[in-house]
Amino acid sequence: MKRQRFSFIVNGEAREVEAYPIERLLDVLRDELDLTGTKEGCGEGECGACSVLINGELVNSCLVPVAQANATDIVTIEGIADGANLHPVQQAFLSCGGAQCGMCTPGMIVAAAYLLKKCSQPSPEQIREGLNGNLCRCTGYMRIFEAVEKAVVGSGK
Repeated sequence: MKRQRFSFIVNGEAREVEAYPIERLLDVLRDELDLTGTKEGCGEGECGACSVLINGELVNSCLVPVAQANATDIVTIEGIADGANLHPVQQAFLSCGGAQCGMCTPGMIVAAAYLLKKCSQPSPEQIREGLNGNLCRCTGYMRIFEAVEKAVVGSGK
């Protein structure tokens, strides 16, 4: 199998890479595009550390072959903020102490931003369900849930 050219929009910018079609999107983002905010936790799609948005849908980038992401719109943790202005979820994670070691944080923030886009006023149960695919071994989740609840209030919704 030989390397091929793939193109996509990543965080609002047109990008092209040369990669093997079966390379994981996670590896292409980190190694080829130097977007190291997306983390690898388990490599099996179980922890959510590698969560990104593809065409507005939440996915585990460790499970997506780069060929499948060709000609898509990808948003990573680096694209969640609006320039220098943090996304309300990012700001809330900071103020609530929703991050400790940082391994799960990018995926949690991407998943939380996705949840708030789908449901602007999620209940505590909806927040728990929305973050269900993301594992954290440090915070015990309560600060993360508090951060998402605070982001709802902070976003003016």
